Amino acid sequence: MSRDHAQSAETPFLELLARGASADAYEQPVLLARAEGGPAERTDALDRAKHLALRVRSELEGRRRREAELSALFETAHDLAGLRDLDAVLRAIVQRARSLLGTDVTYLSLNDPDRGDTYMRVTEGSVAARFQQLRLGMGEGLGGLVAQTARPYVTDDYFKDARFQHTGTIDAGVRDEGLVAILGVPLMLGHHVIGVLFAADRRARVFEREQIALLGSFAALAAAAIDTANLLAETRSALAGLERANEIIRDRSGVIERASDVHDRLAELVLRGGGVHDVAAAVSQVLDGTVEFTEATAAPEYALEASRADGHVVRHKDDWIAAVAAGDELFGALVLRGHPGLDPVDQLTLERAAMVTSLLLLARRSAAEAEQRVRGELLDDLLDARDRDPRLLDDRARRLHADLSAAHVVLAARLDATEADADQEADARRRLWA
Repeated sequence: MSRDHAQSAETPFLELLARGASADAYEQPVLLARAEGGPAERTDALDRAKHLALRVRSELEGRRRREAELSALFETAHDLAGLRDLDAVLRAIVQRARSLLGTDVTYLSLNDPDRGDTYMRVTEGSVAARFQQLRLGMGEGLGGLVAQTARPYVTDDYFKDARFQHTGTIDAGVRDEGLVAILGVPLMLGHHVIGVLFAADRRARVFEREQIALLGSFAALAAAAIDTANLLAETRSALAGLERANEIIRDRSGVIERASDVHDRLAELVLRGGGVHDVAAAVSQVLDGTVEFTEATAAPEYALEASRADGHVVRHKDDWIAAVAAGDELFGALVLRGHPGLDPVDQLTLERAAMVTSLLLLARRSAAEAEQRVRGELLDDLLDARDRDPRLLDDRARRLHADLSAAHVVLAARLDATEADADQEADARRRLWA
């Protein structure tokens, strides 16, 4: 074939390539040459040029498709990297997959470890409610088989494909949606399947190997994005938990400070010899209310007994009552007046104040009893122990506020009872020193 014939044969196909004509258009130059009855050499040259042009066209289209796919994957990865909400991530995945593969429907299911199945999580292009709510047991339907085996599966006619375990529920959902050709690829995290990504058409369709690989790439991005979204959700939950813990710590710190303040006030009060009314006044300041000490007979009986029984404050109308008791002995109560609500720290403060009050009353009574004993012993020594050192007797008397240098009159009395009553004897001694 001459060089001129070869160049003239290539010219029309170069024009077709330049304008991106359809594959059918490449038949026209050959058919036209045959119709004109030109030389066979020219017709053969056109036929060879046609096949070469179609190969070039196919290669160019493949490159454009791969560039578009790579661009879409890059854009998807970029979009997913900026998403923080799991629902937004899943919607972006199925929308981009549907656009790139040109299918009628795309959808994604996630595995449920607790129920041992995979459930429909998000759909794009779906119109059937029953289909959108499907759950597939492991091995059931095309999706269940993908989830179980961790391998992609494709069918060009779902209802005629016997490889899948058909169930009434799944088939009804697929029929409602009108799906025929379905492609499913696993979402993998390491060696674990977390779900399935699907692309489906409502007509018979053969998914090419490149399309299966492309959807698999989308699935890899989707799995990573889902994992990231879950990790972010867990992180947010952990941060919220830490914030709650910090709030609790701050509250506890406030409680400790308040408890320490109450402890210091009561300790100082006891050390300087304060009485029960001083305790009531100190607690009134801490609780920002009116606290009074009342005798047992003046407090509501049922509330007083309830507080004494369990050792805690008891509410009576708008008052709070804390029994002041020691063992079986009931001295009275500390009453917080007109306080409709108390937090646990304030309740504990009132209970501790009641305990301190009971200790003060016991200590005061013990001191009085000890003083009476000491007065009696001094009198006995003054009357009977003439050989005692006068200076020691003087010191003991001064501690009892008695002046031995002053004139004293000694009175002697005898009780009519055969056995002296201890209380009467103590009273007599007290009157003697008064």
